[in-house]
Amino acid sequence: MDCKGKSSWPELVGVDGKKAVAIIERQNPLVDAIIVEEGSAVPLDFRCDRVWVWVDKQCGKVIEIPKIG
Repeated sequence: MDCKGKSSWPELVGVDGKKAVAIIERQNPLVDAIIVEEGSAVPLDFRCDRVWVWVDKQCGKVIEIPKIG
């Protein structure tokens, strides 16, 4: 599937989740960035308008590269 705009943000690993969401949505206004705590269940369907922002339960820092999906 060919999604429009920036599709991954490796530079945000280690950044506060809320700050990462703001950066992602500013850099690609076609997506909704959603914070998800590690270990949570999420739908497995692929969507060009969604970015899961996986964060550490303790400190809320991004632990995986956020990417469209």
